[in-house]
Amino acid sequence: MSKVILLKELKAFTLDVTRDLIFPVAQQKEDKEPPKPRAAEVFCTRLPDSKSAKKKAPYILHQFINDKTIQPKDQRLNSTAVVRSIFCVYNPDEQEGGLALLTLMDQLYLSLLERPIVGAQFTLDLEAGMESMAYPEDSAPYFAGEMVTVWRMPPVKRLDTTRVIHGMPPWDPHPQHLEETIRLKGSE
Repeated sequence: MSKVILLKELKAFTLDVTRDLIFPVAQQKEDKEPPKPRAAEVFCTRLPDSKSAKKKAPYILHQFINDKTIQPKDQRLNSTAVVRSIFCVYNPDEQEGGLALLTLMDQLYLSLLERPIVGAQFTLDLEAGMESMAYPEDSAPYFAGEMVTVWRMPPVKRLDTTRVIHGMPPWDPHPQHLEETIRLKGSE
């Protein structure tokens, strides 16, 4: 579940930091008037219609790639998730299109470096680094690139199976009360 929350929080963050960047939109056959320039739309996992990749430009697509969980001896579980962000812009001018792509990518890149915590619980793993690449294909007037980021996930709390076996909640909902009780009993 936390991977879904990560993508949703990353989407909200991305919309916030890129909303002031306005890009041209390609006119489609069904358009009666040229579309107005707009900010990039942001999607999670997939585009709503994979056949509309060019129609949706400009956009950013955040995709979960993989995760890894390790537990070093005598330490808590450490989990990370890898997210790939795909960027696409449209511009009939090839030079301006390439610059627009870099502008959009840099805006997210620099914003993540400035504020590496998203949703108050996911931390950008700067030790793992961030990678970005503009695709060199001759795809004008569409320009695309991607960025790969690694995120530290919130720690997983293990269930106390002894409590579950005895019909209690898996963890004490009021641990301060429990600590106070132990302190008082210990003083007898």
